[in-house]
Amino acid sequence: MNRFLRILFTIPALLPLCVLYPLASALAWLMGNVISYRRRVVMDNLRACFPHKSETELRAIARQFYKNFADSIIETLKLLHISDAEMRRRMQFDGIEIIDRLMAQQRNIVVYFAHTFNWEWAPSVTMHTRLRPDDSSNVLFGQIYRPLRNKAFDRLMLHIRGRFHSVCIDKSTALRQLVRASRAGLFYVGFMSDQHPGHGDPGVLTTLLGRPTLMISGTETLARKLDAAVVYWDMEHIARGRYRITIRHIADHPAELPEGELTRQYTRLLEQTIRRDPAIWLWSHNRWKHPVPQQ
Repeated sequence: MNRFLRILFTIPALLPLCVLYPLASALAWLMGNVISYRRRVVMDNLRACFPHKSETELRAIARQFYKNFADSIIETLKLLHISDAEMRRRMQFDGIEIIDRLMAQQRNIVVYFAHTFNWEWAPSVTMHTRLRPDDSSNVLFGQIYRPLRNKAFDRLMLHIRGRFHSVCIDKSTALRQLVRASRAGLFYVGFMSDQHPGHGDPGVLTTLLGRPTLMISGTETLARKLDAAVVYWDMEHIARGRYRITIRHIADHPAELPEGELTRQYTRLLEQTIRRDPAIWLWSHNRWKHPVPQQ
């Protein structure tokens, strides 16, 4: 089944993006107007986060969100057949010297990241750093993930996400694997930390886009335990099929900060990213599904 899926999705991946993007435009229209994929969640989230915007403005953000979402689906499939040269043209990284400096100092690095389009292209950072996964330096480049229930699709996504030699680390074994990686060398690992906390994660109460929000605390907990330097990936959608991540330094030694401060700094940076370009964020996720106490 896994081989069949890989062949099935590789066929469209062989086409150039200039051919695939019209298909993405059609998919965006279907999701937003025919299927109405989570449209109520999208609009409720936008209304609550941007109460001063008109309905016309909010609908315009929603339309662009569906376009970005559809593009991200096509772009993710394209990872099955895209050259390193094309990815370098389409995915920029500013501030890579921060990573190189920290690694030269033998520091492990935790990356705060969010579901901003297109996050699936972000692992191509391995083509830009001075140390690479194929070096003899024992550097683990990876991202924390939650396995999909469908095993065939899970294996397909693991294959796609490993395109640039980045390793997917099961959330349930993250601490153990990162301790092992730290003993063997260095790690540079991304944490998608913008969803609501799962079971066993008390979260950090803060404010995001004017709303009381419980943010995932596990990223901060691991960074503090492992004394890893912390950075934020600030994603920008420059043009269709072109993105830039600016690496922003947050802390060298997170344990020196008050409890919860690291998460709150990340939340403020994420809010700046979203306010700069609201349609770049995954609004179809119901992050405020459960009641959050007022601060």
